[in-house]
Amino acid sequence: MPQASSRLSIEAEEELSRHPCYSEEAHRFFARMHIPVAPACNIQCNYCNRKFDCVNESRPGVVSEVLTPEQAERKVKGVAAQLMQLSVVGIAGPGDPLANPERTFDTFERVKRQVPDVTLCLSTNGLTLYRHVDAILALGIRHVTITINAIDPNVGREIYPWVVDEGIRYEGQEAAELLISRQLQGLELLAQQGVLVKVNSVMIPGVNDHHLPEVSRTVKALGATLHNVTPLIIAPGSQYERDGRKAPRPKELHNLQEVLGREGMKVMRHCRQCRADAIGLLGQDRNQDFILEKMDENPVINEQARALFQRELDAKIRQRVKAKELRQNSFQQGQHTTKVAVATRGGDKVNQHFGHATEFMVYETDGINVKLLGIRKIQAYCHGKADCNGDKNATLQEIISILQDCQILLCSGIGDVPRASLNKAGVLPLVRKGEIQDAILESVKFSSYFENISISKG
Repeated sequence: MPQASSRLSIEAEEELSRHPCYSEEAHRFFARMHIPVAPACNIQCNYCNRKFDCVNESRPGVVSEVLTPEQAERKVKGVAAQLMQLSVVGIAGPGDPLANPERTFDTFERVKRQVPDVTLCLSTNGLTLYRHVDAILALGIRHVTITINAIDPNVGREIYPWVVDEGIRYEGQEAAELLISRQLQGLELLAQQGVLVKVNSVMIPGVNDHHLPEVSRTVKALGATLHNVTPLIIAPGSQYERDGRKAPRPKELHNLQEVLGREGMKVMRHCRQCRADAIGLLGQDRNQDFILEKMDENPVINEQARALFQRELDAKIRQRVKAKELRQNSFQQGQHTTKVAVATRGGDKVNQHFGHATEFMVYETDGINVKLLGIRKIQAYCHGKADCNGDKNATLQEIISILQDCQILLCSGIGDVPRASLNKAGVLPLVRKGEIQDAILESVKFSSYFENISISKG
């Protein structure tokens, strides 16, 4: 199999710099919008329950409502008029966009006409992708995500019980063989045409966890730009729930990502497994702020204001990248590092109360460099209640088990009960606000100073 070049053109690098799913820096400043116009799906995954929507890219597949192309057009215009940092509009479900090609491509045509400055993005399981390459190219869709969980049909049959193509239902080994061959064919065709392809893989312990390095090598050779491995999320009532399967532990996911990265594949670590109707920055879903019924019938988009605002964001990102390059680019072998968990609502800031967090961003630092390790999902400690000091011991203990390898936790506020429990478990909770990187470096210095004072007093 020929090895595709891993070098990207200057034009491609510039495109990626504004795409929050492809660029770790962009996700802090640029927003995305997923349009839920594709309800039908043509495959069955064992982690999905059709009653709870089709999982395609998140516990994705979850939407509040499915829109018509006309409604989607109106909503995109309304969001673009208000959300100046909107740079990407994608279709990721709630089923599979290419199982709904008419609705999908009609919507993309409307978006391209109304908001020409956004990047168009498509997410698919890949079963019928090869049939739609020409349409994708004609619309100028430059980013496509394919969910590829296996390249070995013996593994794939444990994930996909059936697929349907042109009215024919395929099951077991035959279904897996057909799906995998189509996925790889579609990936290669797109990469040959210069389309930037991200491959998503769901890490399923006991099924494909051992197999994903082979998946990564194969998709890299075929021209994939980025590999995003996400932890298994099991839909209620799904086959995997009935089987009693469990999601991977954060350390298992991190170790796998490290293996893939060492083999030369660019690995995404900031994925939020977004809903199919998500709007806003990654980690900040503002869908409820943009209810269709409350939006203007004909919103006015100030193209000049959008362009100026986004140029300012571009400059900020370039400054951050340059600053990173001036610092050491990697940790020295054997050097002491600290893991820091951060509660954030987005915007690259420490700005969320511990009790309200449903995820933590986990970083590693040597006191000079700050590296994102990944995202860890949790159940919110406060469950939406005002009192964050109540008796929620089971939830708290689960959070502590997820963060037990971290030395520091940063948040905008925390109750006495979780503070004491985290301290007892060896995790130092600190209340901070402001830029994440600055807060991490300051907190590491503070904790080191505190440790030295404690040692001298001891």
